[in-house]
Amino acid sequence: MRKNSPLLTKPQNLSRGFTLMEMVMVMAIIAVLAGGVIGLMKGFDESAKIQQADNDIKAIGAALTQYKTLSGRYPTTDQGLEALVNKPTKPPVPKRYPNEGMLKEVPLDPWKNPYIYKMPGAGGPNSYELISVGQDGKEGTDDDISSED
Repeated sequence: MRKNSPLLTKPQNLSRGFTLMEMVMVMAIIAVLAGGVIGLMKGFDESAKIQQADNDIKAIGAALTQYKTLSGRYPTTDQGLEALVNKPTKPPVPKRYPNEGMLKEVPLDPWKNPYIYKMPGAGGPNSYELISVGQDGKEGTDDDISSED
């Protein structure tokens, strides 16, 4: 091999480093990617909360069905969901009621709001309605989740 071969000579521009503009571009790309990942994670979190509210509504609905089976009717709106935890003292008082109740406690929705119970519900005089007011905490808005949906 020759001593002056281009493969053996030291390149002149290797010690140059990155320019400020290149560093800014890399940081911008990293920021955009991080923002996208954070946005996706927030969407997953919200859809998980919606799914949890749906599951809670189904579980409470099963307890309400058990209550109706034992007492012949759903709890009144005044008795509320507390009737699934403790035997109601307001009329109509069920004749058959399990000592341990139907639920250990009435859950809050995933946004830490109480579920709204209506009897009769929107489905008619012999139906109930359970509502989670959703993230905004206000009834009657687009993010509400209802057993009637």
